[in-house]
Amino acid sequence: MPAHSIGPGTISFGLVAIPIKLYTAAVSAGVAFHLLHATCGHRIRQQTYCPVDHVVVERGALVKGYEVAKDHYVPMTEEEVQALAGAASTVIAIREFVPLARVDPIYFERTYYLGPDKGGAKAYRLLAQAMATTGRVALATFVLRGKERLVLIRPAPHGLLLHTMYFADEVRDVGEIDTGETAPITEGELELAVRLIDELSHAEFTPAQYRDDYRRRVLDLVTLKGEGKAVPAGGPTVPQIRVIDLMEALTQSLAQRAALAATPEAPPAPMPKKPPGKVGTRAPTATPGRLEKKPHASKQ
Repeated sequence: MPAHSIGPGTISFGLVAIPIKLYTAAVSAGVAFHLLHATCGHRIRQQTYCPVDHVVVERGALVKGYEVAKDHYVPMTEEEVQALAGAASTVIAIREFVPLARVDPIYFERTYYLGPDKGGAKAYRLLAQAMATTGRVALATFVLRGKERLVLIRPAPHGLLLHTMYFADEVRDVGEIDTGETAPITEGELELAVRLIDELSHAEFTPAQYRDDYRRRVLDLVTLKGEGKAVPAGGPTVPQIRVIDLMEALTQSLAQRAALAATPEAPPAPMPKKPPGKVGTRAPTATPGRLEKKPHASKQ
């Protein structure tokens, strides 16, 4: 299935305007459940209830409201909210270019693919190559779905990616938590920790080697129950973690790594297919991948 754009836009920097389209780059593949009535097994219906008038309110009778004091709201119509976004909602206005390494990943929120719209292919490719040549990424602002976003545009091997980001006042200060800065660290402990990191290090990140084992177990159980088969008792074994001396823990970890290195690793088993019928799960609606593979788009 070809990718579907979730909306048009325009990248602007200086006097250059590049028409683009946004595409979903990734989607969570977690298992979703519906709520059922335990007595009859049917899905329940959630209703919007007004505790003052004691009536069920239909969706068409709802309006947005901002709470300015306890139980005191200022109502806003959809037209008023949309008017605040205005024409800027489709313009990705580049403010500056910076090295990617200078941007803390804590600010990243969601990723989109950018593709050129009609008439924008040459300018799109020029921007992507110029950014790759200079080693810079672009920071811009963009109104998306009623919220102004800070976004980062970066070059990829086959095009441009856009990351929505948190604003500075949306990221909590790490000083609010105890990070154990006063805990003493010995040279021996540091040396063993560095050795363990070296043992676990690889030159490249290979995402395909990681899999969602919890989702696999849930779908296996759904398949068994959907087919009316017996459900095995118990569950996966949970390793017991005990607090031991730090030096002893590091030494044992290195010994375990040495033992694992001598044991060949079995290839991962394929994920089970979703069983037929409505069994309380929802399949992923998109497949993340590289730009040229045209991932399926989904609503965000």
